[in-house]
Amino acid sequence: MKSVCVYCASSALIRPVFFEATKKLASYLVSENFEVIFGGGSQGLMGQLADTVLEKGGKITGIMPHFMKAVEWDHKGVSDFHFTETMHERKQKFLEKADGLITLAGGCGTFEELLEAITLKRLGIFNKPIVILNTDGYYNPLQEMLERSIEEKFMTEKHREMWQFVNEPEEVIPALRDNLNKFTV
Repeated sequence: MKSVCVYCASSALIRPVFFEATKKLASYLVSENFEVIFGGGSQGLMGQLADTVLEKGGKITGIMPHFMKAVEWDHKGVSDFHFTETMHERKQKFLEKADGLITLAGGCGTFEELLEAITLKRLGIFNKPIVILNTDGYYNPLQEMLERSIEEKFMTEKHREMWQFVNEPEEVIPALRDNLNKFTV
């Protein structure tokens, strides 16, 4: 495992606990020589992720649609950028380039990216580890909803193997490694 895609918020208005978790995770990823792939933004957790990876001397790649660059949302310190025509193409490149997927706190864009990855994993199209960092219980409602979907038979018990929730940044890398090839259709 050499690269990870990190989904996370672009909002700068969120609580400091999310920035602290992002900074810790970014430091761990660099110390383990992971290339980080992210949405390319300069604000919020995306900005914190990129700033920390760059500060620690790590490798980071941004993937962003042209229209976002046009409004200057791109992180100016990131030199490795791939620009796409659409958001769909962006999401496809995230999953193609990464050996694993990490989701940090975020809003509707982060939710949409994560749930699409889970769907693609369910269909056998994406077969890489998915780890959700549940900082300060942020993803408790999502975890409950996924569990309910299993209880209500919308998914099976086996589908629980498609993702793993962890509570602390230092648990993310072991979870990625533990979940290599864990779920198969």
